[in-house]
Amino acid sequence: MKIVTALLGAAVAFAATTAAFAQDFKPAVIFDLGGKFDRSFNQASFEGAERFKEEFGVDYREFEIQSDAQREQALRRFAQQGNNPIVVAGFAQASAMEAVAAEFPDTDFTIIDAVIDLPNVRSVVFKEHEGSYLVGMLAAMASESGTVGFVGGMDIGLIRKFACGYVQGVKAVNPDATVIQNMTGTTGAAWNDPVKGGELARNQIDQGADVVYHAAGGTGRGVLQAAADNGALGIGVDSNQNYLHPGEVLTSMLKRVDVAVYDAFKDAQDGNFSAGVQVLGLAENGVGYAVDENNEDLLTDEMKTAVEDAKAKIISGEIEVHDYTTDDSCPVS
Repeated sequence: MKIVTALLGAAVAFAATTAAFAQDFKPAVIFDLGGKFDRSFNQASFEGAERFKEEFGVDYREFEIQSDAQREQALRRFAQQGNNPIVVAGFAQASAMEAVAAEFPDTDFTIIDAVIDLPNVRSVVFKEHEGSYLVGMLAAMASESGTVGFVGGMDIGLIRKFACGYVQGVKAVNPDATVIQNMTGTTGAAWNDPVKGGELARNQIDQGADVVYHAAGGTGRGVLQAAADNGALGIGVDSNQNYLHPGEVLTSMLKRVDVAVYDAFKDAQDGNFSAGVQVLGLAENGVGYAVDENNEDLLTDEMKTAVEDAKAKIISGEIEVHDYTTDDSCPVS
């Protein structure tokens, strides 16, 4: 009888704890400038949240930043209204996260692309240079002119990290290749200017580039469109963008922001949320390149074998891809 009573007591306690936790679990995500349908970084965040919703039947709150002034307002409002966990996408959210997370120590926060040293914040960063190296190799192998291009969004260290890895991959295949590089701008507007992206890509194509890689968020839609319209191949970023122009996008450098969002929600739901820094590269399947029915005819077996060999060597440390953000320089150009 005592055993039965003890078991019943434990079951009641467990149920009460589970119910209390479920009541506290109110996930939310805040997208950066460019909106959740930018077909790139923000959309990857959205797809991760949607995957969680579909699998577990739990809805989430969301907010799309329209101006810098909204960052801290939106984050604080979600925290005040009991949302937990709260995921924010983008390095530009860092100052808002630092302020608000300190005010709400019992709320679990995740920030993507920035590092915040607080006991209730998970910081997820990626080795974008590793994935960019691989698509740089593919660009060089696909190029007939020996000239390829890169269009970045906002001119910051993070985007130069993409560019530097890309150039290193290109030069690994063709040391004599020319890589034309342009950044779209110096403000947040650079992430959502497809007209400017298209202009920059066309200018690079006029200079001989026959493959153009973008790391520019919503601006990249214009880059890929210009490449498709002018007989060049585009390379997408963050999300798999091969479908935007089937047969005219060589590949996409995948950055698994979707997984970062999904894991933040699921870990919090399971009571397994942990703060600290997560670094996701090729070894962790945090970055990579996309192959599907939209681009498989563009990638030869020789190209895929070469890239897979390089991938293994990067993971083992035999190939070291330079990380621009460690010293603000790029040893190749």
